[in-house]
Amino acid sequence: MKPALQLKLSPHLALTPQLQQSIKLLQLSTVEMQQEIERYLLENPMLEREDESAGESYAAAQQFDSPQRAERETPSAEREERELETPATPAEVDDDRWSSDAGTFTGAGRDEDDDRDAQDIQAGSVSLRDHLGWQLGMTPLTERDRALVRFLIEALDDDGYLSAPLAELLATLPAEYEIELEELEIALRHIQNFDPTGIGARSPRECLALQLQARPADNTRNLALSIVDKHLELLAARDFVRIRRLTGCDEAALKAAHALIVSLNPRPGADFAQSEARYITPDVIVRKLKGKWTAYINPDAYPRLRINRLYAEILAKQRRGNGNLNGQLQEARWLIKNVQQRFDTIHRVTQAIVDRQRQFFEHGEVAMRPLVLREIADILDLHESTVSRVTSQKYMATPRGIFELKYFFGSHVATDTGGACSATAIRALIKQLISAEEGKKPLSDSQISEILGQQGIVVARRTVAKYRESLNIPPVNLRKTL
Repeated sequence: MKPALQLKLSPHLALTPQLQQSIKLLQLSTVEMQQEIERYLLENPMLEREDESAGESYAAAQQFDSPQRAERETPSAEREERELETPATPAEVDDDRWSSDAGTFTGAGRDEDDDRDAQDIQAGSVSLRDHLGWQLGMTPLTERDRALVRFLIEALDDDGYLSAPLAELLATLPAEYEIELEELEIALRHIQNFDPTGIGARSPRECLALQLQARPADNTRNLALSIVDKHLELLAARDFVRIRRLTGCDEAALKAAHALIVSLNPRPGADFAQSEARYITPDVIVRKLKGKWTAYINPDAYPRLRINRLYAEILAKQRRGNGNLNGQLQEARWLIKNVQQRFDTIHRVTQAIVDRQRQFFEHGEVAMRPLVLREIADILDLHESTVSRVTSQKYMATPRGIFELKYFFGSHVATDTGGACSATAIRALIKQLISAEEGKKPLSDSQISEILGQQGIVVARRTVAKYRESLNIPPVNLRKTL
């Protein structure tokens, strides 16, 4: 065959930079989108944030069925009632109420040249090692013993346990120090006398025993100490009948000892753990206005962007223009348009979800109906992947709490009447049944399956067990109480 050239036309989708940016912004969470916008603000002088007064709303948030529009449609009596429930803004608070007599900082006496921000001053947290080190400094010990105690303090985990054996820790110390295993055991006993009680334990059994030994001796304490020392596995399995037979105690004594053991802290060092709180800014707020559940974009999540007027006027006056500034101007316009389109899509999808799950907002999880991404995509004439991007890492603030949009989607289970019940509703029913069960005779998974079957919901025992485990509810033998 002779080589030849052929010209062929075929349609294909070209991802322009504007389309790529739109897809990227759509799948980002609110925090990630704000970070991306900050990057654009630093790199593009054509882009800036709008400076508005506190009482002025911007037009971009009003078009999403904002409360301001609903306020204009609300009757005067209802509006007056709502105003009585609205807390005062900082501008409305009388300055005379904020004084040093109330123990609050008024800012008086502060140097005007001091540019420190009061919000940057945060309370320092004490770590577990700092807390133990402070107690070590108050303990009269020799320098050698003090060094060994400090060495073991560094070996504690976040829960306050010494997970590594003493012999293994001894092997890590230099041989020229000639440290004996008995010296490490003495150092460990010093730590176990520190606060919080139970610190330095090598197992949960020892941790609970140390806390019980620190309590005044009585019959309940002695029985609890015996159970922890010899029958902790039976207690974990809720085998109270066997514990009573082995200890020879009656039901009242066992109940008191069990209550004492439950009141102990199996993780004494966890209170000193430094955990950062993660705050969620909801993208959408749902309220019931005039008898209808309505979704609107959260103004705090909507970035207020605009083109820098000064740079735009300078660029317009130039005859030939500037290629770099022209490109940045176009990029800024794309970003503003894509941000607008992002929130428009989020609002449409959220309102469609609210319309189909309105029974949830009225009655709770038990009224959740089955819903899949395809159903919302068909209603809004969107691609299923677009709905998936919109519902990922986007949150909705409702009177029942803050939920991720994906929470309202789930599989379904058939009913005897030929209908379908949401998996979320079934989990809520299982949670209700278990919360109302008798402690001495908890419901098994088979019994829960039978009760749901009597209500017309066909659920197998294995399905009940799967839903129960997803709710972090222990099995029937671990739910048994005295």
